[in-house]
Amino acid sequence: MGIYKTFYTKLVALFACVFCGLEVCLAATTKPNIIVIMADDMGYADAGFTGSQDIKTPNLDEIAASGMVFKQGYVTHPYCGPSRAGLLSGRYQHRFGFETNPAYDPGNSVIGIDPDEKLFPERLKEAGYVTGCIGKWHLGAAEEFNPINRGFNYFYGFLGGGHDYFRIDLTKAVKEGYLQGLIRNNQPADFKGYLTTALSGDAAEFVETNKDNPFFLYLAYNAPHAPQQAPDEDVARYAHIPDKKRRIYAAMVDVMDRGIGDVVAALEKHGIRENTLLFFLSDNGGPQSSPGKPTNWNGSSNTPFRGGKGNMYDGGVHVPFILSWPARIARGQTFEAPVHALDIAATAVGVAGADTSAEPIMEGVDLTPYLTGQKKGAPHDALFWRGSDGRFWSVLDSNGTKHVQDKDSSSPQLFHLPNDISEAHDVLDDFPDEARELYKKWSLWNKSNVPCRLLTYTYYHEIRDDFFRDAVPKAAKQSGFPSATKSIDKK
Repeated sequence: MGIYKTFYTKLVALFACVFCGLEVCLAATTKPNIIVIMADDMGYADAGFTGSQDIKTPNLDEIAASGMVFKQGYVTHPYCGPSRAGLLSGRYQHRFGFETNPAYDPGNSVIGIDPDEKLFPERLKEAGYVTGCIGKWHLGAAEEFNPINRGFNYFYGFLGGGHDYFRIDLTKAVKEGYLQGLIRNNQPADFKGYLTTALSGDAAEFVETNKDNPFFLYLAYNAPHAPQQAPDEDVARYAHIPDKKRRIYAAMVDVMDRGIGDVVAALEKHGIRENTLLFFLSDNGGPQSSPGKPTNWNGSSNTPFRGGKGNMYDGGVHVPFILSWPARIARGQTFEAPVHALDIAATAVGVAGADTSAEPIMEGVDLTPYLTGQKKGAPHDALFWRGSDGRFWSVLDSNGTKHVQDKDSSSPQLFHLPNDISEAHDVLDDFPDEARELYKKWSLWNKSNVPCRLLTYTYYHEIRDDFFRDAVPKAAKQSGFPSATKSIDKK
């Protein structure tokens, strides 16, 4: 009897293994769900998987362990808006003049992402995906730029570059919209409690609602972007950090990490985690103090890189960047060659079987064959950056040689990153030929770029206010209402 029992047990185990293998096989051949999670102004060194000792990110660490860590993961710009424009279009944002953060102005139908750009969520939507955008948009505040009109079935969040984490106050000056109401699709919306938690809860609900369909979710947190705000109980958990700003920052990252855990739990609850392709990255490096701007620091660390948000050095554009897709990608892997955010769009469109031929053509690389071992080597010959219409620039080749003209340097520099990851030793004088060749590549790439078509948000508000300061009194005088003119002149 014992022999039969043993045989029966082994037979059941065998069938279980076959069934599990079949399940994984089926998952790998069906359209995966796709999630892109983006942090805002997060320092490279502020996750456990990038070496943080004082900030706890167990959920991000598990996502990293379950798939691939990109050791050279980059974004296409060191500022929020342009970086997001590159990510969602799958093209260098310089091709369509989106080279600075746009001002928040719901009445301006010009300052936003070019209507002729086909964002990759629209390509996924055409391929049968339900598409959702939750959180920060920052690609234009007028109706024409609302995510619902740019390829998303669902939107909950805010259209500007940031938001207060605890309140909405419509009695205050609009400025950059930090106290304006949120939007759900095309209707006004609010939130309760802490904004990061509200966004996470909405994302988990999006998963619940769309569990039976292939879906794409773009979860764009504004954490840990300013203002530096976090619940008191979460700040208290980091009492061991001496610096108050870093303490609040740590709490902001912690709450975001827990929210990401809630989204993953929703996937696991419905058995769809295995066949979900999940990316996480930051939109740029963490802001750092600099001469003349000592208060810029948001509490972040970009160790071991030089510079931060706004720099062409790695501190501005080299970000925490991971991928997880258990049905296709084995656990515990690292990828050494340079990749960037444009590859997320190309990979998502590729695995979804969406249209890659529609104009304008995306510029990233589908990373899937590199991740599965079908292809070897580096996906890119070089990566490129540009700021201020070319006054600042950078180019990085696949071997890690970087030629850069940064805003904080008086002249171009050359670095060999494999043995100088902190960009501390300029070797341009020793390798002038390398520098010339890299600049030739950059110049050729730059020929397809156009001038920036946006004003910086500070300059935009300045000239708008100056215009109305002059125009309103003039219009009042021409209208023949002296009392109005007197009142305006008095002010």
